[in-house]
Amino acid sequence: MKILLLEDDFTLADIISEYFKKLSYDTTIVYAGNDAQELLYSDKFDLLIFDINVPQVNGLKILEEFRKAGFKTPIIFLSSSTNINDFKTAYEKGGNDFIRKPFKLEELKIRIEYIKEMFNIQSKKILTINNNIQFNLKNMSIIKDLLEIKLPKKEAEIIKYLLLNKNRLISIDELIINIWDYSKEPSIATIRTYIKNIRKILNDSSLETIKGLGYMLKIA
Repeated sequence: MKILLLEDDFTLADIISEYFKKLSYDTTIVYAGNDAQELLYSDKFDLLIFDINVPQVNGLKILEEFRKAGFKTPIIFLSSSTNINDFKTAYEKGGNDFIRKPFKLEELKIRIEYIKEMFNIQSKKILTINNNIQFNLKNMSIIKDLLEIKLPKKEAEIIKYLLLNKNRLISIDELIINIWDYSKEPSIATIRTYIKNIRKILNDSSLETIKGLGYMLKIA
């Protein structure tokens, strides 16, 4: 699990990071809002854990812009604030959970486990697509008729995103925003090529094109 931690308290950030190492979480720490913003748009994370009142750019402001851009990455806010408006605003801006400081590390772990379950983040290593095809989240490969098939990087990332959002319409814009960096945005034709390749890999009708809207991976 890949986590971006925004926390300007150096001691607390180190304590959380060391705890996450024991849980086998891959954690990147930043101490200021602008550094978090830069990483959000240049890298991909499974979970964000943000303090609200940090130098340069407020954590709530960062999330607001991030959500407006179309990103769905779940976020847990940390704050010592007792202002109920901060709590309310965190959810209004698209926050998924809120923990007041001070807190026990075990509580943070429980909240993370809940987010993992809700968003299907590495809760399973193998996801089933149909009766004879599965997807290995760990090495991003297809298991077809018990044989493991290595996939090109982007096809694998698209399949993973569709699987984690199964039975939900995914627009082309959402795919681009959540898989590609801004500087490497693909053309619509390129997306269609990837989808065509994925259909060949899956060899069934579970990946449906909703004309003019996007794609849906239908799984019972």
